This record gives sequence, C-alpha cells and structure tokens, in this order.
Amino acid sequence: MTIEDSFLAIADANRRHLLEELRRGPKTVGELAAGLPVSRPAVSQHLKVLLDAGLVNARAEGTRRIYAVSSTGFMKLNIWLDQFWDA
Repeated sequence: MTIEDSFLAIADANRRHLLEELRRGPKTVGELAAGLPVSRPAVSQHLKVLLDAGLVNARAEGTRRIYAVSSTGFMKLNIWLDQFWDA
C-alpha cells in the first residue's frame, strides 16, 4: 500500500460512506449495500479498492465475507498526515 493508494481510495464518496459504516462495526456486502444506491457488485468493487489500499480487512465466515476497518492501514495514513501538523 502506498499513501497515494489510500488517498485515491478515500477520494470516492461511496467508499467514504462504506468506511463510515464499517467504523460502526464489521459488516457484510449485503449489509453495506443496503445503505447505498448502488448494486452489491458495485459495493464489492469499492471494497476491493479499499482492501487493496489496506484500509479494510476481510474474513470469511461460512459463505460470507465480513469487512472491517483496518487500524493498521489507517495508522500509516495518520502517521503520514501527522507530519504536517508539526511543520
């Protein structure tokens, strides 16, 4: 993951919405899609971008995948941003 990947991932309003939902707790694609005016496949594509950027994690639970915010991914982003507060 690069910082650029993270910024590109959070540039999209739908992905920011997904992150806000996941901040409240882990969810499935179906649960996440219920709050968006996009299809489940589109939600899956947005989650793939967030996964590739290291901002979310996924774990298998039976036939479902449960998505959650990656604190490690956000910590890297936070560390990068923090350097500007000290400048």
